[in-house]
Amino acid sequence: MTKIGIILGSTRPGRNGEAVAKWVLELAQKHGGAEFELVDLLDYDLPHLDEPVPPSMGQYTKDHTRRWSAKVAELDGYVFVTPEYNHAPSGVLKNAIDFVYNEWNNKAAGFVSYGASAGGARAVEHLRLVMGELQVADVRAQVSLSFATDFTNWTQFTPGPQHEPVLNTMFDQLIAWSTALATVRAA
Repeated sequence: MTKIGIILGSTRPGRNGEAVAKWVLELAQKHGGAEFELVDLLDYDLPHLDEPVPPSMGQYTKDHTRRWSAKVAELDGYVFVTPEYNHAPSGVLKNAIDFVYNEWNNKAAGFVSYGASAGGARAVEHLRLVMGELQVADVRAQVSLSFATDFTNWTQFTPGPQHEPVLNTMFDQLIAWSTALATVRAA
């Protein structure tokens, strides 16, 4: 069965992303069609990129890199749950993406973002560029959550019902692309 990782892209204390990622996981499991798993970057404790050889070479020297590599490699697709910090994704998410290379190739990605003024849309635009370089097919549908309308007092996650159909469309697209790209990886 297709395995999709929901990657929680924030490690900040008091982060809003944890509630968002759990909501995505709950709706993903209700949607079905794939095996979904929450992948919390907090559980991987990746330092700022510390491998001496470029990730594209796959010559990892650190245990934390090998552990992260194994997790990314076992997944067929990804939902990146990303905050928007200064019109970009979090540094910890970008760092985690940069730690490995081949493990991302020929897979698919979807995005759920959150932020103040544009619902994290600018962070996703950055990630779409990065995904292209990693040979990851990013799907069109994305969920953008606003602190003004989807969080009470900017901290308690209270998503509007309009997001669920968009999230289901993203799951449909992500599962289709992840499944199709399995044949490319097998070739």
